[in-house]
Order: sequence, then C-alpha cells, then structure tokens
Amino acid sequence: MAVLTRDDVQAPRLSTIRREDLEDLLQLPGRPRVSIYMPTFRAGVETQQNPIRLKNLLRSVQEKLEESGMESTDAAELMVPVRELVDDQAFWQTQSDGLAVFRSPEVFRTYRLPTVLDELALVNDRFHLKPLFTLLAEDQPFYVLAISLKSIRLIAATRHRAEELEIPGVPQSLPEALGTLTRQYSQFQAGTSAKTVARSPIFHGHGTGEDNLKAEIVQFFNLADKALLKHMDRDVPVVLAGVEYLLPRYKETTEHPKVLDEGLTGNAEGLSPEQLRDMAWEIVEPVLTADRRRAAGRYGDLLGTGRASSRYDEILPAAHDGRIDTLFVARGVRLWGNYDEKRREVRLQENQDATRKVSEDLLDLAAVQTFLNGGRVFAVPQQEVPDGQAMAAVFRY
Repeated sequence: MAVLTRDDVQAPRLSTIRREDLEDLLQLPGRPRVSIYMPTFRAGVETQQNPIRLKNLLRSVQEKLEESGMESTDAAELMVPVRELVDDQAFWQTQSDGLAVFRSPEVFRTYRLPTVLDELALVNDRFHLKPLFTLLAEDQPFYVLAISLKSIRLIAATRHRAEELEIPGVPQSLPEALGTLTRQYSQFQAGTSAKTVARSPIFHGHGTGEDNLKAEIVQFFNLADKALLKHMDRDVPVVLAGVEYLLPRYKETTEHPKVLDEGLTGNAEGLSPEQLRDMAWEIVEPVLTADRRRAAGRYGDLLGTGRASSRYDEILPAAHDGRIDTLFVARGVRLWGNYDEKRREVRLQENQDATRKVSEDLLDLAAVQTFLNGGRVFAVPQQEVPDGQAMAAVFRY
C-alpha cells in the first residue's frame, strides 16, 4: 500500500492493519458481528493444523450465535464464507503468523497478520479489535539504508515487515555517479564476509581520518541523498548500515533529519532485508517506543491528581466522553461485562456467556471508544501497563 508524504510523493506503507482499517471495521453495517483470531503456521507439516484450528473455532461461533438467539440454520448460513476457507488450500499456502477473520451479514474480511495471536472467537454487536492495536503500535515504520561505494540499498521496514525499495534516480555506485575515476577506493569497500555487521555509534571523523576523505565520496553520497529524499518520509527514523568509515561521511552529507546516531557497521551487502531489519530493530526500538514510555511516566506523574486512573468504572465513562488522552490495555486479558452509557454504570460478568445477553470485553470497549475519540491506545503485556493493572488511562481533563 502507499500513502502520500508531506512532499506529495508515494512512500511504502507496510502495515497489514492501518488506522483506516480499524475505522472502517467499526463503521461497517450489520449485526451480529463475528470476530475470529488464531495463530497460523507459515510452512511445514504444522500448516495442516491451520484449517483444523479454524474449524474448531467455527464450532464455538455456531454455539455463540445460537446462544444469542439466532436460529441454527441462519447461524450456519452466516458462516458459510468462513467455513469455505477450511478447504481452500490456496488460502492456507500464503499465511503469516496470525489470522483475523471478521464476519457479519454484510461483511467478510480476512487479515494475515505478522504476529502470533491467541485463539479467540467472539460474537457481539461490534467487531473485537483490541488485538489489532498491538500491531498499530508495533508497525511504526523505519528505514535501513545500506551504503557502500558499489551499491545503495533502501529497506522500508516495521517490526514485522521488510521490503527493499527500487528508487529511480539513485546512483548505485560511485563510478556510475561520477564516471570513470582514476582513484581506487578498495580500503573503503566491504570485505567478502556477510556476517560482520554489528551495531556501533557513528562518530564524526571516525575511521581512516579526515586526510583520506575523498571529495568524490561526498559528492556520490550527496547525489544519492537527493534522489532518496524524494521518496523517503522525513519523519521516519533511519538506521545506516555499511563499513565503518562510510557511515559518518553519509551522516554528515544527508539532509534527512532523523538519521540515528547509532548504525550497523560492517559488510551489509550479503544480508537480506529481513536480516537488516532484525539487526536494526535493536537500535530503532527505543526510538519508536519513546512516546509510550513518556506516556507511562506521565501517568505516574498525574496519579492522585484526578488526571490518571486504572479503575474501569472511571475509565469507561471517560472513554465514551472523549476525555482519554492515552490508554494502556493489557494484551491477552479480558474483562467481561456491560457498560450502560445512559446510567454510566459498569456491570461485570464472570465470562462472555454468563447471561442470555452476550457480554463484551470491556478492555476492548475502552480501547475502541478511546480510538474513535482521537486518543492513543497501547495494547501491551499486562506487566507493561502502569501499576500492572488490566487498564490505565491518562485523562485530557
């Protein structure tokens, strides 16, 4: 998929779930709404478990639909498109690590997700979306720019995806950029090993020394940078990868404002986009999660002032009122019950099917309402929720 950057040029977007997808799923018509989540195997004999797992979840959905008051035949007819996936061999040959399926009388959608998901089958008046908020947070984009005097490679990545981009107009070697040269730059070329890359600070002037800095190298990098910047989002962080001498030269040359001070030094030419992504993640992850850490710190600062809470009976009304700035919800945890918006009351239940009227996961409800009202949602492991609770919120007022 592609989005427009502020320079009105297309830049790749690799998220399997976008904010627009969640908004669309919340606005689509039709009830009841069925949400199915399951882990999937990509390859090997284990892939045979994928359709079996979906078949078992469909049995659970059938029971829940009947418990909600739907006739057995109507429930079976509703789930026909999903049931047909069980025997669709082509469908199972192109799986990722997780699968989400959404079904209503008017909607049938599947998403192959790059993260392992817990098994879950729910029937409600709206789709259950909390597991997807994790992907929105983790799939923040970053770039890996692998540089040498023989090639320039740009990798667009997220935590789960990596794609090497073909950028028109980027010179791929110093001779291509500047023509035949008499000087030799063998001391600046990568070696033959493809396993020598390691994270390292980028020091200005580090390496062979300023006396050996060739004007042609700077000119080559300048030409490459101008071409790259036409296709790069300037708000996305960049990790440089290449031999130690070249990284500070490029960092001094580039006009991209978010090239990180730490890079991957060594020979990156033999590494795949996925390998470079995984190595760069250790560098970029603290940058991408800094906003979440600041929000958690702000929660601690505001606790006791009325601007922060971990109580569900305070968070749910605030979510519906649009008062939540930031919400943390525990991944893999569910709090069953109902929220009466008119009375502003929360009623808890032991499980989803405790009464004839199907309850819902109140963590998901709080997340969805916060999202719809423009607040930030972080679905994280429970130990990363402030105070270790099931949910925690920072209020706007």
